[in-house]
This record gives sequence, structure tokens and C-alpha cells, in this order.
Amino acid sequence: MPRELADLTSAEVLDRVEGGTVVWPLGATEQHGPHLPLSVDSVLAEAFAGPIADAFQGFTLPVQAIAARSLPQSGGGLSFPGTVHVNGDTLVRFLREALQSLFRLPLGRLVVVNGHFENEPFLFEALDQVRQEGLIGDREVFAFSWWNLVQDSWPATEITGFPGWHAEHAGVTETSLMLHLRPDLVTDLRPCHDRPPRAGVYLHPVDVDQITNQGVLSSTSGSSAELGEKLFRHVIEQAVAMIRDGAGLLSRKAGKREQ
Repeated sequence: MPRELADLTSAEVLDRVEGGTVVWPLGATEQHGPHLPLSVDSVLAEAFAGPIADAFQGFTLPVQAIAARSLPQSGGGLSFPGTVHVNGDTLVRFLREALQSLFRLPLGRLVVVNGHFENEPFLFEALDQVRQEGLIGDREVFAFSWWNLVQDSWPATEITGFPGWHAEHAGVTETSLMLHLRPDLVTDLRPCHDRPPRAGVYLHPVDVDQITNQGVLSSTSGSSAELGEKLFRHVIEQAVAMIRDGAGLLSRKAGKREQ
């Protein structure tokens, strides 16, 4: 089980986190079609965060489950009930202020695991604002959406007709991951949509019956717990390797051994 930062007392938190790793999962409460729960993005972000924290003897923060709004071309939009959201500027401010307080702790590395497509630009903006304020210093920060760590060869070999991550909302990968992690929350329905939306296109007005199937943007065909387990392990391996190697960090010193 991952160690929870929130389980520490105020008297012990400074010593326990000093120079160590803290992992913060960002999720959402968002519609995921008729077969998956509103908690998908939060369940996945939290599930990935635990093993990553364990790999570095670190701590996890509670998952943040209120997120940016669902958009029609990436999350199915707000035409389907259940999505609880805040505006982008509100999310940036919340994340910035949370990060400001977090960096008052003497942690050595922050890892942010995002599970909601629309969160990503606001997360990066908040982090860069905090960086510009000088609050991060020389501490390491790795922030990423879990799907961005999947090697291109993985969906090419494991998934037939992969539509791209922008259209994988409630599709085969999320369905498979949930079948692996929380099968009790997955219904027997397997809706498919054979016309996934294009990436990077904003449309108005939007016909949700054309761009989605009950909120699903692509296909759930081929979903399985076995596929979900393979993908889960792949992402964990990629994340741990990236953090341990310090890929892209300017402060990386030759021969430095990672904890």
C-alpha cells in the first residue's frame, strides 16, 4: 500500500518528507458513457500514483477529483449528466495555490500524475507560474498525463484501429484499465463509436449524437482485464524509468544515483 502524506502528523511531516518524493494524482468527476463510472479519471490517476510513490519510497497526496470541464471533442462534453467541473482560470488558481503550499514542505521531488485530458494545459500553466515565483528552486518536478508515457509501439501492436489518445475517452484503454483495477464499477455494456473526432478541432454547434455514442468517442471492442493489466504495468515502468533517469532535467549531475 502506498504511504499517504495525509496520514502523517504535523509533528512528523517535515522529517518524513525531507528530500523525498511526493506524488499527486489529478483526476476528474466526468461522464464516461453508460458502462464506466464518473470516477474513471480519478481511479486511474490514483492507481498509477501508488506504485510510482512506492518505487521511490515516497508519499501520495489525496486525489484531486474536481477538474476542468469536459469538452465535446475529447471528453464527450457537458451534454451528458454527471460531470462536475470548474472553469480553467479557477483550476489554474487552485492548482497554483495548492502547489505554493505544497512547496513549503522540504520535499525533493514532486510527481503529478494526471488522468483527465482537459486538465493538462492548466496544470502546466500553474506549475510554470509557481516556477516563475521561485518556489520550486532546484527540486525535481515531473508532471504528465499517464497516456503520454505510453510508447507509440504499444497501441500499434496491442489495439486494432487505435484512434489516438484524444479520442480514447471511455474507449478500449480506459475500459480495460477499469476492468483490471475496478471491475466492480464496469457494466456489461460495450458501446462503440466508429467516427472518432479529430484532434485539436473546436466545433460549434456540436451534434453530440454524431461525435459520440452516449458519451463514448471511440471503440470499446477488445477491452479486457488482461489488456488493462498490460497497459497499467507499461505505464508504471515508463514513469519509474523516466523519473529515475531524470530524463530532461537540467540539474542532473553525471553519475548521480537516484533514490
